[in-house]
Amino acid sequence: MKSITIKGSERESVGKVSTKALRNAGAVPCVLYGGNQAVHFSADAAAFKNLVYTPNAHTVVIELGKGKSFNAILQDIQVHPVTDKILHIDFFQLFDDKEITMEVPVKIVGTSKGVLAGGVLRLNQRKLKVKALPANLPDFVEADITPLEMGNKLYVTKVGKPEYKVMHPDNTVVAQVRISRAAMKAAQEAAKAAKAPAKGKKK
Repeated sequence: MKSITIKGSERESVGKVSTKALRNAGAVPCVLYGGNQAVHFSADAAAFKNLVYTPNAHTVVIELGKGKSFNAILQDIQVHPVTDKILHIDFFQLFDDKEITMEVPVKIVGTSKGVLAGGVLRLNQRKLKVKALPANLPDFVEADITPLEMGNKLYVTKVGKPEYKVMHPDNTVVAQVRISRAAMKAAQEAAKAAKAPAKGKKK
């Protein structure tokens, strides 16, 4: 999985006054969990642009100066309900020998037979939770829709790789090909046409 580096500095004070001052200065207060103790730090709001405002999944390298560096993933984010300004971010520390669960996007590959026949593809799950060691976290879960006929569904049991585990029930639908109105109308007209000659036959 691709990684983004966030350069920040540790916070000496974590009170409301200092937190407000940080935000007014264009910084975001953050906390890193998962280690022996929580690490409070801040970084410029612009540093999170490629991490927050993207559909892609990334791990994070947090550099706090003086040789302090941590590998992590974004765990939770708080934004202002009106301005969408980032108010606070929680990170969770990664360790090479410990599995982690995180959401990654679904990438559709292949061309569905059902779509070629006039069906409509629907992506039911845009992201899936996966569990793996940090080194095995995927950038995305590949979903091959090639075998899907019109009306078929692609279940979560048909996606994923041995390097990671998809953390969803087996009956979770990742994508499906629905019958379009045009295809349904064509099928109805074809059925009517097939019945028409039979009505004109004499007994």
